[in-house]
Amino acid sequence: MNNPIIIAIDGYSSSGKSTISRYLASEIGYRYIDSGAMYRAVTLYALRAGLIDAAGNINVEALTAALPSIHIDFKVNPGGKQSTMLNGEDVEAEIRRLEVAEHVSPVAAIPAVRHALVARQQAMGAEKGIVMDGRDIGTTVFPHAEMKVFITAAPEERARRRMAELEAKGEHATYEEVLHNVNERDHIDRTRAESPLRQAPDAVLLDNTHMAFEEQNQFMLDLFHKITRG
Repeated sequence: MNNPIIIAIDGYSSSGKSTISRYLASEIGYRYIDSGAMYRAVTLYALRAGLIDAAGNINVEALTAALPSIHIDFKVNPGGKQSTMLNGEDVEAEIRRLEVAEHVSPVAAIPAVRHALVARQQAMGAEKGIVMDGRDIGTTVFPHAEMKVFITAAPEERARRRMAELEAKGEHATYEEVLHNVNERDHIDRTRAESPLRQAPDAVLLDNTHMAFEEQNQFMLDLFHKITRG
């Protein structure tokens, strides 16, 4: 068996990163780490604790002080589905709600939050054999990852995908609301001072606007085998 590597997958919100990463990890027997879920979990904690007001203002000082007591991990359920655990509670469904999505980018832009979670992510990948997706995995978390992919798609297509996810969960939102959220998150992710979203120079670009999931999955598998087999 080839020596395990680190696979860093970055890209825009609702570009399919998590679905693609989860499939790849399952196929090659690696551990999958959803870094975005970690930021969503911190956001959920902040919302529950009243650290984000109705206007969206964040009590950065209080949230920074609370970071050591925010424990995030992942649990694989029967059937292989993974859940995000926040202080021992399964919050997978709750962190996917639109309310969390509307606040996660500002929370993720807080330097103290990023520093804390990047350190935890690096610890998770210390022994390699992981697929991690997010916004800054190939640029900040694992700049020396052996395989890097940057995923993108048109905002309109990503909004349609997000709408389908919300409807499947019984949540209701207009297309305009979702598209606005997608564009707003893109802007915050690209322009934040701390670890902005950008394609690493050595990352392979995957624009999946018009690709079926089967095509994307095959693309990733082919790239993995090409890298690991030399």
